[in-house]
Amino acid sequence: METLPDLLDAVADDRFLPSDGTVTVLPQLCQRDAGVLAFTAHTLVVTDEDPAWVRATLAAVDCDPLAAPMHPRFLTALMDRTGRTAETVDALWVGTPLPGPPALPLREIADTGHPRVVRAHRRRDAVRVWAADGGLLVTGRGVGGRLEVALEVDGGGAGLGRALATSARQLASGPVWAQISPGNARSTRAFLSAGYRPVGAEVLFQCQGR
Repeated sequence: METLPDLLDAVADDRFLPSDGTVTVLPQLCQRDAGVLAFTAHTLVVTDEDPAWVRATLAAVDCDPLAAPMHPRFLTALMDRTGRTAETVDALWVGTPLPGPPALPLREIADTGHPRVVRAHRRRDAVRVWAADGGLLVTGRGVGGRLEVALEVDGGGAGLGRALATSARQLASGPVWAQISPGNARSTRAFLSAGYRPVGAEVLFQCQGR
């Protein structure tokens, strides 16, 4: 069976998973990573729970089977089963590397108490932080070892979000992933204008207290 990194690499390379309604249950690669990743008519449920329980619980959800893995009833059942919590269902975007260095002046900093960085350290490994006038760029290794990017724009004028998102592609040697709340229109526009592509949606589950 293909691993989670294999499947994520395929999606990043525009080799979409079979659109046949399949739900693939995969084990967690580490204690931190658990969640549901939804692509076009193909969903990955990443959990160490019994796959038979996952499939029985999905079958009991009274809705279109394609929608069941992201249905609140299934997500709540999975949280109750695992004792984990979840935040929002995020849109999942990916960008390919660009030749560097970034045009935007960036200063890599060792650490900061900024909430965006604190959150990254809870959810990612190998976190790196760059400061720009009016914003932050944060990268780290998250789900399946993928390189994930987060931005914070505090000022700096129009176009800073796009410039930061573009810089992440210029700093990377492989695909760059972004998780964006569907209601965050400004962030969505910034990543879209920086050349990222929407590929799916996901909800991740954290251990209590994290």
